[in-house]
Amino acid sequence: MAELTTLARPYAVAVFRIAQEKGEVELWSDMLKFLADVASDATMKGLIADPRLEASKLAEVVVDVAGGRLSDTGENLVKVLAEEHGRLGLLPAIAEVYERERAAAEKRQTVEVVSAYAVNPQVKQTISNAMQKRLGCEVELETRVDRSLIGGVVIRAGDTVIDASLRGRLRQLESRLG
Repeated sequence: MAELTTLARPYAVAVFRIAQEKGEVELWSDMLKFLADVASDATMKGLIADPRLEASKLAEVVVDVAGGRLSDTGENLVKVLAEEHGRLGLLPAIAEVYERERAAAEKRQTVEVVSAYAVNPQVKQTISNAMQKRLGCEVELETRVDRSLIGGVVIRAGDTVIDASLRGRLRQLESRLG
């Protein structure tokens, strides 16, 4: 995934700059999400991977599937990605990097909270407040349950990981004893 992100980053950053200049940040979020969904479709993945299909034809197929949901610049992006060494498969990664660029510009960050049990609203608010203070930006919490944690939580915000789970503590203890 890191390699895909590395390849996708220049495209995502360029698109984000264009979107900011034109005041179309939300429009591009929508277009890139749609294109990422299209590129993730099993049938489309097969077409993208088919070396017999000309790049220009593949770009036409994607634009046709979009059915008018893309701006002229969005269509140009599809054509550039198709013609540059078959980069249409990068669309999901481009959309992801674009959203990270957008979140950074809007001073907000998604924080994932994984817990052994459902997190009650008071705990969510406490975590949200603590992470806002630590990160210095608006925080959007995403929660999910992972019973294998046994207890506690794992909090992920970008490259920051706070493992306060019982499973994590047991691993630390095991490494100290082993």
